[in-house]
Amino acid sequence: MEIKKVGVLGCGLMGSGIAQVAAQAGFDTIVREVNDDLLKKGLGRIDGFLAKSVEKGKMTAEHKDATLSRLTGTTKLSDLQQCDVIIEAVVENIDLKKEIFSELDAACPAHTIFASNTSSLTVTEMAAATNRPDRFVGLHFFNPVPIMKLVEVVRTIATSQETFDKAFAFGKALGKEPIACKDNSGFVVNLLLIPYLLDAIRAVENGVASVEDIDKGMQLGCGYPMGPLTLLDFVGLDTTYYISNIMFEEYRESKYAPPPLLRKMVLAGYMGRKSGKGFYDYAQQPPAVTDLGL
Repeated sequence: MEIKKVGVLGCGLMGSGIAQVAAQAGFDTIVREVNDDLLKKGLGRIDGFLAKSVEKGKMTAEHKDATLSRLTGTTKLSDLQQCDVIIEAVVENIDLKKEIFSELDAACPAHTIFASNTSSLTVTEMAAATNRPDRFVGLHFFNPVPIMKLVEVVRTIATSQETFDKAFAFGKALGKEPIACKDNSGFVVNLLLIPYLLDAIRAVENGVASVEDIDKGMQLGCGYPMGPLTLLDFVGLDTTYYISNIMFEEYRESKYAPPPLLRKMVLAGYMGRKSGKGFYDYAQQPPAVTDLGL
């Protein structure tokens, strides 16, 4: 069946972005959050993003109104049961994801495709909690979803060719550039990115160079838009720590093992931009390098 109605599980940073791009692309979209407060916050984030787009001349007021008219919020999981594709973007907790998909599997029609936005967990394990592993894929978007063009379309060993083709075409219909990935932890981007970020932390630990010079070296030497330590602060040190632990459990390779400095910074509450301090202190403008006592 053709994908016409899109369901999104979670209206946080990623879920709201996915719901927004789906509605912008012309799909009737329903996004579910666990309570009214979180739902209101997520929908407000979408409205604010669209309003800024209108102000900047990137979107007409009519397009904004049309997008919002196609978007519905709910706190009931059962309201998603008539969707043609349901994309999960809840917290990275495998047991929670499996529980949600198992419940949806019993309620949704046979044609509904299930997808997870996980960045590091095994899609196959989620699919195994349902009776439709052949209609299960990964759709990993990147933050901020309305701006970043990439989506990783993840195929498990059980995903049918028809399901994969539909998911890939759906990614294009959202205005994204999809790439095909196998169901290995980290897929393509994080598989390569996480060791790079962890090596940058090890370079700081080992006194290879200063935080500023490591960032400047990778920016000017490789043409990256930001250095690895600035990127870590943007992504969140707690997020990187969590993902690296999952990947180390999967592969048992030292390159995925979080360095002691990363663990200590997370324990100290140095999460990056979200907490106001990481490798840089954002209480100052411009941000200054944090004294880590090294």
